[in-house]
Amino acid sequence: MKITSNGIIDGLIQKQYGKFGYQFNESGIPSRSLPFKIEDMPENTASFAFILEDKDAYPVTGFVWVHWLGANLTRNELKENESQTATDFLQGANSWISIQGNQQTIEQASCYGGMTPPDKKHTYELHVFALDKLLDLHTGFYLNELYQQMDGHILSEAVIKGAYEA
Repeated sequence: MKITSNGIIDGLIQKQYGKFGYQFNESGIPSRSLPFKIEDMPENTASFAFILEDKDAYPVTGFVWVHWLGANLTRNELKENESQTATDFLQGANSWISIQGNQQTIEQASCYGGMTPPDKKHTYELHVFALDKLLDLHTGFYLNELYQQMDGHILSEAVIKGAYEA
């Protein structure tokens, strides 16, 4: 399985998907979501789940920052900004719900929350999982719930990385 994104060029996530972009929620969090396409998925794939995370946030926050969680995606592509417009997949709570994220509401945090590296250039990883079923989750699910539901149902996993400047 392979993941591509026209929002990542030469290893860099384009400015519109983070703090140097032009679309923000009411709390000032970047909300224009990164597009991606899934290719060469396993034959028996019933759905996809995905996690966009920032491991470089650990020294700053004390945990890996989750920017976007998705599940029950039944098509192989998300276009730019579909976190805000599409209704055919579930989105979980990102790390903007935390104390470090100014405790966004569950509604505000259950979508794409873009890149805002506070200290230096960070590398972001988009993990996509091909699954053999739809997951029993609801909007606002947490990362641990996603992993619990995926356990034993992952057919394949792919990762794409991109850096975003501070």
